[in-house]
Amino acid sequence: MRKSLVFVSLLIAVLALSIVGIGAQETELGPITQAVLDRGELICGANANLVGFGVVNDAGEFEGFDIDVCRAVAAAILGDANAVTFRPLTGAERQAAIQSGEIDMMSRNTTWTLSRDVTWGAIFGPTTFYDGQGVMVPTELGISTIEELEGGSICVQTGTTTELNISDRIEGLDIELQVFPDAPSTWDAYLSGRCEGFTTDKSGLAAFRSTAPDPGAHTILEETLSKEPLGPLSPQSDPQFAEIIAWTVFGLITAEEEGITSQNVMDFVQQDGESDEDYISRVGANVARLLGQGNNPSGSYLGVANDFMVTVISQVGNYAEIYERHLVPIGLDARGVNALWTEGGLLYAPPFR
Repeated sequence: MRKSLVFVSLLIAVLALSIVGIGAQETELGPITQAVLDRGELICGANANLVGFGVVNDAGEFEGFDIDVCRAVAAAILGDANAVTFRPLTGAERQAAIQSGEIDMMSRNTTWTLSRDVTWGAIFGPTTFYDGQGVMVPTELGISTIEELEGGSICVQTGTTTELNISDRIEGLDIELQVFPDAPSTWDAYLSGRCEGFTTDKSGLAAFRSTAPDPGAHTILEETLSKEPLGPLSPQSDPQFAEIIAWTVFGLITAEEEGITSQNVMDFVQQDGESDEDYISRVGANVARLLGQGNNPSGSYLGVANDFMVTVISQVGNYAEIYERHLVPIGLDARGVNALWTEGGLLYAPPFR
């Protein structure tokens, strides 16, 4: 009987140590995450020609909504939002860039679709911008529907879901599609009068219209042709890296929901000498978990600094700050479905817990 009790006690002790070991086990870094750390920079595929989302400014620097998503991920992993090398990609180059390992991730107005999810070998992160395809025409034509373009033509970029969607929409109509290799050449062709219409995502239409000599000379038709959930993606070879991307985006959304900005984030950080209990009482448990404060794990689940979202928010801002910095200036001041769920939009982040 005594030997049995001793055996049971030892078994319980071993199980207890195993459980402690599992709980304390460090997150195993994936190959892309490790490569980013070893390299000291993130390589991100981006657009270089879409104002508001991804463009090279006069100083030769990348800027835009999608660009800041890359910077946020760099801040999460490396602690430095500027530790990013951007690789400009056309629409047709995206699949090869993901599959070849040329880039670590992509944040380039790319629609999440079934075929891309599977055949590209990609893991799509959370949708950062809910969009839909539209058509823009010269205002002087007085056109309000796509049907009124019969006998004319529409400029479209090849190798995109845009081309597929517009082909479906004009089937049976006498409308010619003129295809071009990239967005700038498509836009230039439309501006020069080679086409009566120009089609891409409505956010893109707004971006290009904002660069026109006379933006008022161009009208975006009311009809929305498709659903275009846009967001970052990365290779399927590293799910751990994909989790970092996902929870960085979720953190940007949660920070807006909690009212935490680049200007006030340090007010929400635990102060020297402040007990965990007092701190959580002051800011709330949700904020403490988001920021990895008050003895709450956060980044440790992902293999990054526990307070990674403090770094991300302080260097890049929350979702609203990124949106207002880049998209309001091109005329997308009404957020619509891109508002928080608490304000009638679709932005909804899982809880940090």
